[in-house]
Formats: sequence, C-alpha cells, structure tokens
Amino acid sequence: MAETRTAGSAKRKASAGGAAKQKVTYKGLDLGTSRIVSAQMDGDKAVFEEQRNAFVALPYAKMTLATLEQEGILHHVEDDEILVFGNRADEFANIMGGTMRRPMDTGLLNPREPRNLQVIDLAVRALIGPASGDERISYSIPSAPEGREGELTYHEEALREVLEDLGYQAASVNEGLAVVYTALKESDFTGIGMSFGGGLCNVCVSFLGMPVLNFCTTHAGDYIDLKAASVIGETPTTVRQHKESDDFDLGERPATAMDRALSIYYKDVIKTVVEALQQELLETKRMPKLVLPVPVVFAGGTAAVKGFGPLLEAAVREARLPVEISDVRQAKGALNTTAKGSLLAAMLNM
Repeated sequence: MAETRTAGSAKRKASAGGAAKQKVTYKGLDLGTSRIVSAQMDGDKAVFEEQRNAFVALPYAKMTLATLEQEGILHHVEDDEILVFGNRADEFANIMGGTMRRPMDTGLLNPREPRNLQVIDLAVRALIGPASGDERISYSIPSAPEGREGELTYHEEALREVLEDLGYQAASVNEGLAVVYTALKESDFTGIGMSFGGGLCNVCVSFLGMPVLNFCTTHAGDYIDLKAASVIGETPTTVRQHKESDDFDLGERPATAMDRALSIYYKDVIKTVVEALQQELLETKRMPKLVLPVPVVFAGGTAAVKGFGPLLEAAVREARLPVEISDVRQAKGALNTTAKGSLLAAMLNM
C-alpha cells in the first residue's frame, strides 16, 4: 500500500464540525513547469508557499527513509521506491548523477512522465492540503503552444480534477491574465502582462481586465538551460543553479563560457517573445483603440535574473509595435505574481 509523508506546510489540522455555516475562503495556485506556488490571505496580507515541480525516484531503503523523515524532506513511499519531490529534489538528482523528473514540460503535463498527475497531487497536498470547508481555488493555465490546443484541454481538465478530488471548487485563469490582475490595477488592468516561466513565456494583452489576446512562446527557462548546457558540456541542472545564483548578471560582460551561453540564449528568449508580440498585435482584429500609452509588466522566475529588465525594455522599445508603450517594469514580488493573480481571480470571479 502506498504511503505519503510530508513535512512543514503539509501538516494540516482537521476542520471542526459544527452547525454554523462555514465562511468561504479563497486560494490561488501557480501551476508552473518549474514551480508550484500557492497564495492565500492571512488577514489583509497575501502569503505564499512554493515547491519545485520535480521529483526523483530512489530505491527503497530503511536508512534513506529514516533520513528523509529526520530532515523533513517531502517524500512518498510506494512499493520498492521512494519519491523525493519538491524543493530538495535536485539535491538527490545531483547525488544520483542524473536530472530531476518533471511532471510538466513546456507548460503542459509531460506525456513522457507516467507519474505526472501523481506528483502534482503530492506537491499540492504539501502546499495547501485538502479543502476543509467551502474553499474555492483558481489555478493558472498557459496559453496553448501552437498546434497543442488539445493537450491544453486535457491539461486544464486533469488539473481541475486533482483539485476537485481534494474538495475544492476550482476554476482556471490564464497565466498572462493573472499577471495583469496583480500588477496593472493602476492602469485599470489595461496593458501587457508577460510571465517568463520555465516551460513557456506567456503573454496577455488586456483592455480593462478583458483579455484581447493571449499567446505563448516555447523559448523560456528550460530552453535556456538545455541549450546552454548542450554547447558547454554541462548538465541543465548545473546551468540552472548558476543562472539562479547571485553570481550571474545579464548586464555584465560574460566572464565564463557558461555566462556567455546563458547571455546568448537569454537574448534569444527576449527576441522571440517580442517578435511574437509584434506579430500578434499586427494580426489581431480585436485590438481596441487606445488613447493612452500602455505599460508592459513582466514576472516569473526566468525574468528574475539581474540585468533582465533593461534588455527586455530595449527590445520592446526597438520593436515596431502598433501600440505606444508607457513603461516596461518588473512586477513587485515577481516570483509570486501569477499565484497572487490566481488568488485575485478566485476572489473576483468565483
């Protein structure tokens, strides 16, 4: 029989029974290729928790199990394996000389990973636990990569089932629109939201909170890691860890081969998304007439590296966009922007 053991936020108190009507509560969930981030209100403040959306399978051993439990590392025991998932999975991937297994790929459920929904369910349980009453949750979904609309339908509905099985009322929200909800209130939710994730770059052009167009590009964080690793003979995990460290700065002249490769592929990601934005804006027939310039706001882990903002702004300014841009800026709390926008979507729409 399978056994799941979690630590930290996974420990939840059972709700007390009673005749009183329970208060409706809301949560948001950023279900990204690289990370899963939860958001919920604590008084008048949004609080966030996250887990890496990855795992590694270890052979079952009592000593390994005892160590995991002692260290409070998220894991799941099943038959002759121990699945180590969440934030510390990459430590074990390095020890095993391999890479982490990913439930999602390029923004959608990974069809080559048979445990995709199982591991996502484990991570979600660790973050938010089962619903304890009338709890409503909005979860992020990407725009469909070209030719993969059917896969997005499956992805959206399968994740909804995971959340409903946990007792939540669940609804999806486009990832780019979630960025708009979080960061463009002062412009009446009119502008361009960009989410630079691990699997995809999602973009939403919004007018008064209504999505005029949504699209994505597949040149994103994982693309950078894989391509940079392939040209310098390193593993994607090593490249990612360097990319996320304080030592890497896109605004500085590359000091190493890894820095040079990362710089080249980051610029390719920015060029690809800005060119796609130009094309989408030129081709759409739904664009309203805008009296004022609109802002571009960006978020996501891939855009969190030092020096990213100036490169994106330069590319946007140089592009021949059919709309005037007021400013290009990073969202506050960029790593939690999609989760917060998902929470707002639940509070506003459910």
